[in-house]
Amino acid sequence: MPYSDKVLEHYERPKNVGSLDKSDPNVGTGIVGAPECGDVMKLQLKIGPNNIVEDAKFKTFGCGSAIASSSLATEWVKGKTVDEALEIKNTDIVNELSLPPVKIHCSVLAEDAIKAAIGDWKQKQGAEAPVAQAEPSASQS
Repeated sequence: MPYSDKVLEHYERPKNVGSLDKSDPNVGTGIVGAPECGDVMKLQLKIGPNNIVEDAKFKTFGCGSAIASSSLATEWVKGKTVDEALEIKNTDIVNELSLPPVKIHCSVLAEDAIKAAIGDWKQKQGAEAPVAQAEPSASQS
């Protein structure tokens, strides 16, 4: 299956790989996985004043499409408000990366990771988590 040029770019030169301090109250961590393929994605967002995403980092174990989806998601969330970041949909990622139908689950992981990271951040702030938040994994505790 041929990958699009955008997938190859994010796979070969991923943006924002790494970790943020998960104990920082301004950092939300989302860890999501897809049992059907074994992809696991960790996305962390540092949220500053006025609920603006100041930084984003990811670590993904998975295929090129999963890595590309993670990398693109970190690029897209930076500079957005929390509410704007929650508006990023997997279909936007699919369209941007030209993902084939068999790889759509990778874009779903990225959307779920954004929601889970923001949910974690909101819990640290004492606020309600987004309704569509992915279930937190045991490793987040």
